[in-house]
Amino acid sequence: MKQTSAIRVDYEREEVARPDLEKNFFAPRSLISNLLTILAWIMAILACLPLFSVLIRLIYKGSQRLSWSIFTELPPTAFEMGGGFGNAIVGTVTMVGIAMVLSVPLGILAAVFLAELGPDSRIAALARFCAKTLTGLPSILAGVFAYAAVVLLTGTYSAPAGGVALALLMVPTVMLTAEEAMKMVPRIMKDAAWGMGCTSTQVITKVVLPTAMPGIITGVILAVARAAGETAPLLFTALFSEYWLFQGGKVAIMKPTASLAVLIYNFSGMPYENQIELAWTASLFLVFMVFLLNLISRAISQRGNSVVTMIMVIRKMVGRKQDQGESK
Repeated sequence: MKQTSAIRVDYEREEVARPDLEKNFFAPRSLISNLLTILAWIMAILACLPLFSVLIRLIYKGSQRLSWSIFTELPPTAFEMGGGFGNAIVGTVTMVGIAMVLSVPLGILAAVFLAELGPDSRIAALARFCAKTLTGLPSILAGVFAYAAVVLLTGTYSAPAGGVALALLMVPTVMLTAEEAMKMVPRIMKDAAWGMGCTSTQVITKVVLPTAMPGIITGVILAVARAAGETAPLLFTALFSEYWLFQGGKVAIMKPTASLAVLIYNFSGMPYENQIELAWTASLFLVFMVFLLNLISRAISQRGNSVVTMIMVIRKMVGRKQDQGESK
């Protein structure tokens, strides 16, 4: 019977200093990190103070005249009490609508060319440069252009002239955001369409545009929010009016048209308390409208990003299964 002998080997254990895992506020690295964090919070609060102070004052002053009558009545004249800005709301919606009709199709078509048809061409590079330059264009220059192109041609201030000026400001925002949305469409979806024998038109209309639609809508809403608050272009194009856009059952679209931004500009400089109060209320309404549009755009954008993320996850899962099948 064989006897096995167990050989015991004793290893000398060296004592290792255990790190101190307790957080020490006065440790050099922790102290620097905490001080920088506190400094960042202080800077953020200081940066937000002007915004919150303006919003608080706007809500306090603007809410004093909130009533249903201000949305249905016309602006008051000097020494007249009451009144509203219903015609300014209608005029703003009309001119922004005209601007959307002009800018959205043009911006989306330009984005299709930049993202799908000729992304590396010289025309595309020139178009991107012009669009980025237009995003920083002073809005008053858009008004001067629309004044020379529409007002002098038609001989009158009008809502279409204001719409042209606002469209000039909206086109670069719509075009650039739509291009980025189309670039985010997964390549595998377009390759699948090509593999099924789809034409370029079918790939763009059936795959690219539907998938990128949330991002495109986000860009359109942001452009509308910017255009709704512009004042300078409308001073050169639509001017202002004390009357409704619809007069005697007819649409007086080729006449001076009221807008919220110009009403605020006019009433804020008047020496009458009633007009100043209406200017505060109109400012509150305009800020609320722009804030609501921004919330809607963020919600649509997040939904679109989640859809693209889900497509990418499915693509990775399919790729893993294919790799496993090939390995077997």
